[in-house]
Amino acid sequence: MATPSPPSLNLWTVLTETKRIIDAHSWHFLALSFVFFLPVSISCTVYPTLHNLLISDHPLINSQEFFTSSDSAPPHLLLLALALALLVFVFSLFGLGSITYSVFHGFYGRPVKFLSAVNSVRLSFFRLLGTVIACQLIFLLTALVAGLFLFLVIGVFEMIGLEMELSSPYFVGLFIVVAIVLLLVLLYLQVNWTLAGVVSVVEPHWGFGALRRSADLMRGMRGVGLSLMVFFGVCSGVLGLCSSVSYEWRGRDGSRNVVMVVSCSTVVMLVLLYHAAANTVLYMYCKAVNGEIALEIAEEFASEYVSLPFDDGKVPHVVSVGYVG
Repeated sequence: MATPSPPSLNLWTVLTETKRIIDAHSWHFLALSFVFFLPVSISCTVYPTLHNLLISDHPLINSQEFFTSSDSAPPHLLLLALALALLVFVFSLFGLGSITYSVFHGFYGRPVKFLSAVNSVRLSFFRLLGTVIACQLIFLLTALVAGLFLFLVIGVFEMIGLEMELSSPYFVGLFIVVAIVLLLVLLYLQVNWTLAGVVSVVEPHWGFGALRRSADLMRGMRGVGLSLMVFFGVCSGVLGLCSSVSYEWRGRDGSRNVVMVVSCSTVVMLVLLYHAAANTVLYMYCKAVNGEIALEIAEEFASEYVSLPFDDGKVPHVVSVGYVG
């Protein structure tokens, strides 16, 4: 029987083991990041600057006519936003699949080369896509249920004679309560589905099956999952803020803006790399805590992490599993 979750198993443990894996095989993971995550980070970093430049150069937007015109945003702005959103989405799934594949198969001592990690995205992309769609469908359904509940409650209140206009304190209070409950439910679901992406890559589960599998693995580990999500969420928020103000910092020759874009893009790429790898490490811990790692593997590597075959002997102690009779 597997031992319960050890007291030291927390956010710091996961981040430390993630750093050890990446540092031990830095060239492999950096190469994958440059191929898949760098386009994502550049797109996210450059878009605010491009958006500001296009708006400042657009004669309609800079005139009073824009505020009275019934036309929507300029077509080239919409096309730019859609193109970058598609690029970010596709390459994010590519990067997630390749990094997860490398960390997971390397943990079991299986040969993992750069080309095999790149080729793995052909199999994992559509599985990850199906899981993302399933996740968003549930989120949408949850939001629709909350909206329907709000509509029904408003109808009941109006039937008993309470004013429920938009400026009414009753409506504002009810809306705040429903919004808070909805956010808490979505947060709970998101924490439960922390490992859904990893499951879609390394197990024969995808879509709703991957969501259920992730929820099962996260039992007893939701605190670590929440900490991980908050940590990388804060990092992403800070980097997003830096990207949004980079346009304001550019010098006359644009050199300061170039430095800001390059710096932010590099850091965003590293955050994406560490987030994908950390989720895979958390998946390993969850399997170990739930006693799903084979006994022979646990006995062979109980005190030592198996090294990745493409970079020998540098990553100790990622997962240690104890068994009692």
